[in-house]
Amino acid sequence: QGDRVGEAIAQRNLALVYQRTGKWHQAEEAIAKSFNLLQQLADSPDRTRLLAQTLDVQGQLQLSTAQPEAALVTWQRASDSYQQINDPTGYTRSRINQVQALRAMGFYARATKTLAQIQTTLAEEPDSLLKAKALQSLGDVFQKVGKLNQSQKTLKESLAIAQNLLNSEAVAATLLSLGNTIRLQNKPKAALDYYQQAFEEATSPELQIQAQLNQLNLLINQEKWSEVTALLPQIQSQLNQLPPNQQAIYARINLARSLMKGEKITSEHNIAQLLARAIQEAQNLGDKRAEAYGLGSLGNLYEEHQRWEEARALTEKALLIAQANNASDLAYQWQWQLGRIFKVQEKPEEAIAAYTQSVKTLKFIRSDLVAISSDVQFSFKESVEPVYRELAGLLLQPGADQTNLQKAREVIEALQLAELDNFFRDACLDATPRSIDNLDPTAAIFYTIILDNSLEVILALPGKELRHYTTNLSQPEIEDTLTQLRASLASKRERQFHKKRLKLSQKVHDWLISPIEADLAATNIENLVFVLDGALRNISIAALHDGNKYVVEKYGVALAPSLELIDPKPLVREQIKVLSGGLTEARHGFEPLPNVDKELERIQAQVPADILLNKSFTDTNFKTAVNNTAYPVVHLATHGEFSSNAQDTFLLTWNGKLKIEELNTLLRADTKQTSPIELLVLSACKTAAGDNRAALGLAGVAVRAGARSTAASLWYVSDEATALLMKHFYQELAKPNVSKAEALRRAQLAVLQQEEFAHPYYWSAFVLVGNWL
Repeated sequence: QGDRVGEAIAQRNLALVYQRTGKWHQAEEAIAKSFNLLQQLADSPDRTRLLAQTLDVQGQLQLSTAQPEAALVTWQRASDSYQQINDPTGYTRSRINQVQALRAMGFYARATKTLAQIQTTLAEEPDSLLKAKALQSLGDVFQKVGKLNQSQKTLKESLAIAQNLLNSEAVAATLLSLGNTIRLQNKPKAALDYYQQAFEEATSPELQIQAQLNQLNLLINQEKWSEVTALLPQIQSQLNQLPPNQQAIYARINLARSLMKGEKITSEHNIAQLLARAIQEAQNLGDKRAEAYGLGSLGNLYEEHQRWEEARALTEKALLIAQANNASDLAYQWQWQLGRIFKVQEKPEEAIAAYTQSVKTLKFIRSDLVAISSDVQFSFKESVEPVYRELAGLLLQPGADQTNLQKAREVIEALQLAELDNFFRDACLDATPRSIDNLDPTAAIFYTIILDNSLEVILALPGKELRHYTTNLSQPEIEDTLTQLRASLASKRERQFHKKRLKLSQKVHDWLISPIEADLAATNIENLVFVLDGALRNISIAALHDGNKYVVEKYGVALAPSLELIDPKPLVREQIKVLSGGLTEARHGFEPLPNVDKELERIQAQVPADILLNKSFTDTNFKTAVNNTAYPVVHLATHGEFSSNAQDTFLLTWNGKLKIEELNTLLRADTKQTSPIELLVLSACKTAAGDNRAALGLAGVAVRAGARSTAASLWYVSDEATALLMKHFYQELAKPNVSKAEALRRAQLAVLQQEEFAHPYYWSAFVLVGNWL
């Protein structure tokens, strides 16, 4: 019996040694022998403990050879065994291991949940290496889901514990994680410092090389060539000392991909050699995923050097392997790459087919996209968004037929959803494809997309074929015009009517509406609904001018973050009841809003309303009110800011900033509300200055709050004009048969007709997002 125990332990330890040197086959054999010996022992707590420890090692082996699903099952068996013999330390360790597997599979929500439970368990325990590791793992998960402040805080806690325990490997691992988080916060200098400290602390070559590779990648992005040249030989000599394991393969591929960004550093031949060796090692190891990554990266290298046929052959091979091994996050990249190669080779049909497959794959991996797009080496703007834009460009060639216009419209919808998923860092939105004809026979729907050298518009009119028209301007020219228009609409200094602003708003009107003005009149259109792209979201469509009139004088206007997200029921008038909250006093560094009380009283005079003002407008009171009564309308007259980052999008309550996630929780916490909130009004908000994509935050709030429609201001308007606008808005809303879009239009006209408020600054900031009926 004793011999068998000793031999089982020896085989398990041998498996660990083989693992560290990349001898996977021998490691598997040693593990199998260890299990075999354990099976021959009589059942006892000691045997269960040995079994659990051997399962721990087997799980590490499975994770290292790209089998995270198998590793997860193995570690679940290990934690069951530890629980059986009441070993809390072993149990927690195997659950932390499970988190590694969940992360490798892209299941961040499950990983966060498991870690939260572990954290609760460890909170009472004295500091230990286990506690430091759990916190580091939690910090990494927060980083992946975009909660960067929480990530930094958690990692610093982990670092303090690891430093107190004088465990340099744990210190190095946490410093590396901190560098990654700080880097995503756009602090490259601080990130470089963390990477350097991680390198100095690390005792294992794997960690050292990871720290140096991250340093190199960042230095290349910053074009610091002399530092890159100094660091490169160190990395290459470190690489040569690594055993041929999974980490070494990925290190080689990541080095090659970094070097491809800075062409001047080394020759194409050297990069190709690095990749060829990585591919060979992946084949020896049987790691199909790494092989597909290496082959596709080599295809990318040849694409950049215009060796089209070799690029195509390698990319196709990489794609086949990726698809056969369910590596969708790689497959979409190689489908995109293939599309680019076909496009250059002037094979439009093959290019469209490859791009279409790439977009399909992206849709399929919506939930895991978070995992990829928050990788330090990878950004949504560079690695996801262009797939959609380039495909739209291929489909929207002059003379595009209905099939291609229909496909392009679907691509624009899919991009809108992907942007929102990326904004929230999770695929939370349930999209339902809808036909516009069934939505509203009086609405024209405009789908817009800004490409490198054009602005494309697809128009859907009820019961008619899709129309398509193009403005040929470069993206910088389009964005510059939109920035100038936005500044002239939102600036208090430009209140006098003035030629420059009218000229700009006519110019954008010519892009979007003038080409089909006659068709709108012929089809009795009343509402213009826009699915807006990029910088177009920052302007007010209502304030565009045709030379005689503003758009608002002729049509109702609504914005749809995506038609697929619209719940198309009209507002039920008999039941309008408003919960309104607001601040007149200065709070948390924000200036007072002296007319807010007037605004809320005027609303109360038009429709039944409950008011939470100043001290009574707290998170808790708001939540209680929403819980106790079903309010179809929620009106918040308080400072708020929309940003392209969900973490910086907030509304102000008496006791602090309410983040978008918390708003969602409060509004949906309502147990009595059988139907969603019909309308959320945010009357003192603005989009973040200097953030071209800030209006994405507005779309995010609209979608996430669970309200059918959201009316909000794109810039901060004087609260006197807002009070007047809101009075008219609710007056119109209470009337039967007046849609939300028409109510807002009439209210804007009422303000525009007052001489002192005629400038669009006062009335055009308000936009209606979502259901306009």
